Amino acid sequence: MSSTARNALLLMIGSSLILALSLGIRHAFGLFLQPMSSEFGWGREIFAFAIAIQNLIWGMLQPFVGAFADRYGVKRTVFISALAYILGLVLMAYANTPSALILSAGVLIGFGLSGTSFAVLLSAVGRSVAPEKRSMAMGMASAAGSFGQFVMLPGTLGLLEWLGWSAALLVSAGLIALLLPLSRMLKEDLTPADESKKLPLRTVLKQVAGHADFWLLSLGFFVCGFQVVFIGIHIPAYLVDQHLPAQAGTTVLALVGLFNIAGTWCAGWLGGHYSKPHLLAGLYFLRAIAITLFFYLPLSEFSAYAFAVAMGLLWLSTVPLTNGTIATMFGVRHLSMLAGIVFLFHQVGSFLGGWLGGLVYDQTGSYSLVWQLSIVLSVMAALLNLPIRERFISFTTAHKSV
Repeated sequence: MSSTARNALLLMIGSSLILALSLGIRHAFGLFLQPMSSEFGWGREIFAFAIAIQNLIWGMLQPFVGAFADRYGVKRTVFISALAYILGLVLMAYANTPSALILSAGVLIGFGLSGTSFAVLLSAVGRSVAPEKRSMAMGMASAAGSFGQFVMLPGTLGLLEWLGWSAALLVSAGLIALLLPLSRMLKEDLTPADESKKLPLRTVLKQVAGHADFWLLSLGFFVCGFQVVFIGIHIPAYLVDQHLPAQAGTTVLALVGLFNIAGTWCAGWLGGHYSKPHLLAGLYFLRAIAITLFFYLPLSEFSAYAFAVAMGLLWLSTVPLTNGTIATMFGVRHLSMLAGIVFLFHQVGSFLGGWLGGLVYDQTGSYSLVWQLSIVLSVMAALLNLPIRERFISFTTAHKSV
């Protein structure tokens, strides 16, 4: 095996492990809503707002962290971000005021996630493989993040029951510390490989901003963020409110993670054979159907688990398709940064989904309005993705910045 092939394999393995740990722990935050809110007498909006801030910080920093990764490499990016993630978890374990929770769970962990999640790591994976293998490779790495969710959710629930929420967060910090040595596996060639290598960054951004398809893709991804964070944070509490056992919420999120392994893998494979924007439109239409059936039909443990399976297949299947579309359209030289801009829209949606869930519940005693909004947004996202044309857009020097 050549050194290039070996580095690509190590990058794939390292990225998969990092995504599994980083996103696995992040997806379990919803389990901390009730114990922390009960201990300190908070309404659900306080915890939900802190997680919403986390998603907003994550998204706002993502283009800058992506640009840093494009220039200095994913290894440095993951190492620095992991340090912020560790510090955030440690401080969250001792957070006893809303401001301390916002600083730890919101700002620091948001910073940590910006360099240890999809936009940076999938872009590095995409750069390391041939274009015809790119969508599949991104799907495989995304599936690893889903496997982390499947493993960490029951694991975190066990830690909460055994040690309590504070100690469970400290154990989570110890697991994130494993990202520091894992970052050494992320070796990549940062030599510019496409036509944009001679253009200043400002010129690239100006030309990308002139393409409507880029913004349609971004607006569709906003909806993805809204839905997954609302469901991920609030569905355990929602099911308890509907008189289902507490274990049902954990099982639902674990099933989402389990079936998302298959969903992201299949999305990656399909993206190598069919139009990725059309696949995205189909995914959002199917989400609308799944949420409608779940919300309007009588609720039971069986229907909750059926919803988890359906949403799991559709959960993060959008990620390899979205990042793959960006790579097809604009190449891989600035992929981390451009994926970061699109991801910013995802995280604005995440902020609203997480925060509005808590706000609407505290104001009305029900999540009904947010479920209904999720259905409408899903249809909108499908319609936004349908007209996107997946074709390579060549950068030119005609608009070169002074």
